[in-house]
Amino acid sequence: MPAAKKSIKSILALDGGGVRGIITAQWLAELERRLGKPVHNYVDLVAGTSTGSILACAVASGIPATKIVDLYKNRARHIFPKRSSWNIFGRAYDWTANTLSNGISHPKYEPNGLHAELKRVFKSTTTLGQMKIPVVVTSYDTLGRQAVVFKRDNPAHRNLKVWEVCTASSSAPTYFPAHVMKIGHGKVPLIDGGVVANNPTACAIAEAIRVRTDAKQDRAAVMQDLFVVSMGTGETTRPITIEESQEWGAIEWAIPVIDVLFDGAADAVNYIVKQTVGDENYVRLQVKLTKAYDELDNADETNLNALLNHASAYIQNEGAEKIQQVVDGLKQSRRAATTGKKRTAAAN
Repeated sequence: MPAAKKSIKSILALDGGGVRGIITAQWLAELERRLGKPVHNYVDLVAGTSTGSILACAVASGIPATKIVDLYKNRARHIFPKRSSWNIFGRAYDWTANTLSNGISHPKYEPNGLHAELKRVFKSTTTLGQMKIPVVVTSYDTLGRQAVVFKRDNPAHRNLKVWEVCTASSSAPTYFPAHVMKIGHGKVPLIDGGVVANNPTACAIAEAIRVRTDAKQDRAAVMQDLFVVSMGTGETTRPITIEESQEWGAIEWAIPVIDVLFDGAADAVNYIVKQTVGDENYVRLQVKLTKAYDELDNADETNLNALLNHASAYIQNEGAEKIQQVVDGLKQSRRAATTGKKRTAAAN
């Protein structure tokens, strides 16, 4: 069983966003190319929500980021089967055979495809305790009405199956049914961690403070010594018009409101972390989705390729300095962890 690190100097936090996780996967692949090693060699803690939980556990497992990109490109359609045409919110949504047979209140997708792909990637027996580095994954217990934060180093979570933890974090309301999972002595229904923290950066920082405060270190010093990398899955730019916002009821808001809540919560966390950690020790990679569809479940090849092009264009243009800042900051944090010295601010 891996022991918990006594000191956390570098954090990687990965947002939720369905198939848009391919954007994050592409950035991770570029990061590994520049570092020359798998990302888990350079971070002390990785956190993820929803699709970010899959990415986080892949990183913590030592799976090469290029293989994660291939997962989205070649297997996403098994999780989100191709849809027919029914229009809401200005985009195509399916009225699938599943919906027709079970009614409008039934989730959009059956979870079988998600389960199968997660078991294929992580194997059905791999546990959270077998991850190479500490990992934090968010979810929400609808029975107890409380947030659930899975941790590799929590004794109660070490034997939980990785595929189940990722399923629990990825079961977005309206898209998938809640995942019923045994934790401790009872079973609980768990839904997407995006309702708790679609951007899990604050959760990761809180865990770093908890671990290092236990070592009798000053909280302020801990914050100053952290290097935090946060990766989004694309920022939605599609407007909701005045008329739509005034006229929509429960049916019209059902799916769009998930996107609104997830994006809004992620933006709020970004603001808070930026103010508390500071620009020198915090880098957020995020791109506006102006040329690719922003649905969480559009697994069409055309859309996935557009998202990949968005990701590549970002790190070649407006995000070029940021990706290099991430590389330099992670290398510096690793040197500091090795020598036991405090890290200095990463260059902007």
